[in-house]
Amino acid sequence: MKRFEWIATMGVLAAAAIARRAIAQELTPLDVAYAGSMGSMMEGPVKTGVAQSLGIAMHGRAQGSDALAKLIVGGSIPADVFIPVTPGPMQTVLTAGKAHVGTPIARTEMVIAYSPKSQYAKQFADAAAGKHGAMPWYEILQQPGVRFGRTDPATDPQGRNIIFTLQLAQTYYKQPGLANKILGDAVNTTQIFSEATVEARLQSGELDAASAYRIQPGPFNLPYEINLGNESMHERYQEASLVLAGKTYHPQALVYYACIINGSAHADKAAAFVQWLTDTAGQRIFRQYAYDPPTGAVALRAS
Repeated sequence: MKRFEWIATMGVLAAAAIARRAIAQELTPLDVAYAGSMGSMMEGPVKTGVAQSLGIAMHGRAQGSDALAKLIVGGSIPADVFIPVTPGPMQTVLTAGKAHVGTPIARTEMVIAYSPKSQYAKQFADAAAGKHGAMPWYEILQQPGVRFGRTDPATDPQGRNIIFTLQLAQTYYKQPGLANKILGDAVNTTQIFSEATVEARLQSGELDAASAYRIQPGPFNLPYEINLGNESMHERYQEASLVLAGKTYHPQALVYYACIINGSAHADKAAAFVQWLTDTAGQRIFRQYAYDPPTGAVALRAS
C-alpha cells in the first residue's frame, strides 16, 4: 500500500471511530430497575431497541421486585424507571410518593419448571404429556431426593407465588398439606436462591424442578390448573395467604407495571421509554418472549 493510500485509510478508520464515539456519547443513560425474571429480554432486545429508537443507554438492575421497591423508597439506588411484577411493589413506590402512576405493560403466569437433565425428567415429561398411568406432578415433587428451587418470599413476589400456587393446588387436587410436603417451611433456606441462580441451577441439572414464570427461558414447564394469571379467579385466590414478619399476603395478578421515578434527571427519556414499552415495538418484543398483553389491567396510582 502506498503511503498516501495508507494515510487515507487511516483517516477513514479514525473518522469512523470518532463517529462511533460521538454516537455513544449522544446516548442518554437511563437507570432501569426491573423484576429479575425479565433479565434476558431487558438486557437483550429491549436494551438494543431503546438505544436505536430512543437514544437511550439503558443501565439495568435486576432483582426481586419487593427488594427493589424498598431500595428505591429508601433512596439506596438510582432509578429513572421501575418495572416490578404484581401490584404490591409498585404500590409501595407510589404510596411513598416516589412515582405518580404505574402503567401495566404485560402479564405472565406461574409455572413449575423441570430440568431435562434431572434423573426424574422422564417422569416429569410423562406428567406434562398427560401420559396414561403417569405419576401426577405433585406426587413426583414429593419423592425423596427431588431437589426443588424457589426464591425468597420475603423479597420476591415469585417466592410467595409458588407458595400460593401450591396452597390453591391443595384444594383443587384434593391434596391436604401439599404445600408443606413439597416446600417445607415458607422460608426454607435449602430451597431458596436468587432468581437468576434458580434458573441457572435448573438448566444445569443441579435442581430437578423449580418455581418459574412462563416467560423464563429454557426449562420445560408442567401444565396445571393454578397459574395466578387469571384475574377472574381473584376471589378464589384470596383463599391462599402467607404471613411474613407480621404482614399477611394474598395472591395478586402477575402483571408487570412501569413507572417514571420522580426527580429523574432524564424524565423525558424515562417517559419515552415507558411509552415505547407499551407501543408496537416494545409489545412485539414482549410477545416474542412469551409475555401476554396486560388486557384488562388498569394503571395504579397512589391512594
